[in-house]
Amino acid sequence: MLITFKTSAYANITMLGDVGQQMLEMMSFGTSVPGAIDADDVPRALQNLQQTLDKMPQHVEPAGDAEEDQPAVSLHTRAIPLVQLLQAAVVQENYIRWE
Repeated sequence: MLITFKTSAYANITMLGDVGQQMLEMMSFGTSVPGAIDADDVPRALQNLQQTLDKMPQHVEPAGDAEEDQPAVSLHTRAIPLVQLLQAAVVQENYIRWE
């Protein structure tokens, strides 16, 4: 499953379902797919996400089987595009949605 985050203020961001679900949980606006956050609530969603990321250790999660020699990517790194999307939505006072 994939989750795509959308706003008219920024390019669409698509994440694997488990990572997208984690981001939704960290924003504290439910985990239902599809879903949306009203423009007035986007600043709080951004703040929730950033605060949760700040509290988490920046450990690295394997990108695949250890035998595949894939580079590891931290949850902090995976969150960067979504943080940028939220920031753009805040600036332009747009809502966000995901499906």
